[in-house]
Amino acid sequence: MSAAQATNLMAPELWRIQRIRRETPDTFTLDLDPVAGGGIPAFKAGQFNMLYVFGVGEVPISISGDPTKGKSLVHTVRSVGSVTGVMCALKRHDVLGVRGPFGSHWPVEGAIGSDVVIVAGGLGLAPLRPAIYQVLAHRKLYGRVLLLYGARTPADLLYRRELERWGARSDIEVQVTVDRGAAPWRGNVGVVTRFIATAQFDPLDTIALVCGPEIMMHFTLLELQKRGLDAERIFLSLERNMKCALGFCGHCQFVSFFECKDGPVFRYDKIQRWFGKREV
Repeated sequence: MSAAQATNLMAPELWRIQRIRRETPDTFTLDLDPVAGGGIPAFKAGQFNMLYVFGVGEVPISISGDPTKGKSLVHTVRSVGSVTGVMCALKRHDVLGVRGPFGSHWPVEGAIGSDVVIVAGGLGLAPLRPAIYQVLAHRKLYGRVLLLYGARTPADLLYRRELERWGARSDIEVQVTVDRGAAPWRGNVGVVTRFIATAQFDPLDTIALVCGPEIMMHFTLLELQKRGLDAERIFLSLERNMKCALGFCGHCQFVSFFECKDGPVFRYDKIQRWFGKREV
């Protein structure tokens, strides 16, 4: 990479907040439009942008909009730190800096002709939503499509109206569960991995996409492999410690990989040896 290319990738562009939607008590979705006009940059499902709050700092956030027909740049953000805390207080028409898109992507095209199993935990549905959009936009190209989604409580579920719409379709199976349920919740209660044992898919011809807390992904991987799914057919997203998006700072080094430029989406067999090890 030349110095000029690196400079261009490090310089944020100005985007204006056009819409803010509250998803959960601590999570919100931003729709951004470019200040300079024009359309959104092409992106692949699973990629991320760096969002910069002027005077505060920047954070990596997965793109959660539709890669097939998006009119705005969409990000779902959880308020968990100094930058996202300030971002949570921004209003419509406020301006953010945006760098990207960066990173690897879900193998949506590579899954054509196969069954697709999507397993999400908590905020992990946000990075997977573009893949769901893309699969459903070209639904006839895939076999069975399953979405298995779990959250801590009903109040922590993302995109509830979309989940209802997807669940009403006949061409995708949607299973939603919460760890702890209380009235008026009448849905499933329990961990999301319990659906895998009885899910209808062909393990010899299935691509699995997984994103969520690391402990949830660990047990999801075990359950998928119990069903006979090979590690090279499982993909997961790792988004810890990313700072610069270009592999310069080294914060997100994972053995010989950098999660920002080699990931965040990895094929499981490539990282199976080290995934879940506390010292890595």
